[in-house]
Amino acid sequence: MGHPHPLREIARQAGVSESTVDRVLNGRGGVRAGTAETVRQAIADLDRQRTQVRLTGRTFLVDLVMQAPDRFSSAVRAALEAELPSLRPAVFRARFHLRETAPVEEIVAILDGVGRRGSQGVVLKAPDVPEVSEAAARLVCAGIPVVTLVTDLPASGRQAYVGIDNRAAGATAAYLVGQWLGRDPGDVLVTLSRTSFRGEEEREMGFRVALRERDPGRAVVVLTETDGLDATMRDRVADALDRHPGIRAVYSVGGGNIAILDAFAARGRECAVFVAHDLDGDNTRLLRAGRVSAVLHHDLAQDVRRAAHVIMQAHRALPGGILTWPSSIQVITPHNTPSAPPPGQWPTTAGPAARPPR
Repeated sequence: MGHPHPLREIARQAGVSESTVDRVLNGRGGVRAGTAETVRQAIADLDRQRTQVRLTGRTFLVDLVMQAPDRFSSAVRAALEAELPSLRPAVFRARFHLRETAPVEEIVAILDGVGRRGSQGVVLKAPDVPEVSEAAARLVCAGIPVVTLVTDLPASGRQAYVGIDNRAAGATAAYLVGQWLGRDPGDVLVTLSRTSFRGEEEREMGFRVALRERDPGRAVVVLTETDGLDATMRDRVADALDRHPGIRAVYSVGGGNIAILDAFAARGRECAVFVAHDLDGDNTRLLRAGRVSAVLHHDLAQDVRRAAHVIMQAHRALPGGILTWPSSIQVITPHNTPSAPPPGQWPTTAGPAARPPR
C-alpha cells in the first residue's frame, strides 16, 4: 500500500493509533476488517487533500457527519474538499462519516467517537431526534463546534445552521407548481426521505401553506420514510399513482427522482410538473433531458465555506460574531442549467425516457 504520508498523519485522519496503522500497512493481522478499511479510506482522503497535508499554519481537522443518499453526500464531500485550499492561511483537513441509512444509535456512536478522538469541528446532517441532539450537545460542551448543514438541530446548541431557508424553498416550489399547472386539474405528490429531517419537514410545510393560499382546491399526497433511495421510492410512488389517479405533479423534497419518473413511465402517466432539490448529477441530466421542470439549488461550496468560517470563529481564529443566515435559493430550469456540474456531482444514468414536463 504505497503512500507518501507519515504514520501519525494517517492515524490522525483515521482516528486510530499509529501501531494499528502500522499493522494494516504491513499486513500483520490482528486488526478488524472495518478498522483496516478505515485506515485505507484515511489514506485515500489524505491523497485527495494532499495540498493541505504539508502546509504550515493553524490546523483545523473537521469531521463531516451525514445521513443522506450517496449522490448528495458525495456532492457535499467534493465541495468541501474543493474549498479546503481557499481557506489558507488556515489549514483545513476533513474526515468523513457518510451513511445512506443508519439507526439513530449509529449516528450517536459516530458523534461520541468524534468526541473521544477529538476534532476542531463537526459539520452535521442528521435527523432531528433527541438522541442525536443530545450527542451534538455533548460535543459542544466538550469545546467542539457543531454546524448543521441543510437540516437543523436547534435544540443541540450548535453554533450555526448553513443551508437554505427550507420553508421559503417549499413555498417557492408551490409557486412554481401553481404557475405551471394553472387552471388544469391535478393533485401533487410530495416525496420526502424522512420526517425526522427537520429541513424536509419544513419544506413540506412551506409547500402546503403556500399551495393552500394559492390553490386551495388542489390535493397534496405525501410519501415519506423512503430514505430517498431509488428502490424504495420506485415502489412507493407506483403504489401512490395506483391509489391516486389524479396525481399530475411532483415536488421531490428528498430525492430519488429517477425512480419517481420511472414509476410514472411504467404506469403510462404524465408528470406535467416536476420540481426537485439540489443540482447533483442525476438532476443535471434530468434537467437537460427535459424530464424535470426545475431544480431548487443552493451553492454547496458557499455552504461548506461558511461552515468552515463558523468553526474558525468558534476557535477565535476569525473575528466577528457567529450568525446564521440562509443561502440563496436558485431556480434552475432546462434553459439555465450549468454547462458542467459542480465538483463531485458526476453524471449518472437517467433511466428510460418519459414524457417531458410542460
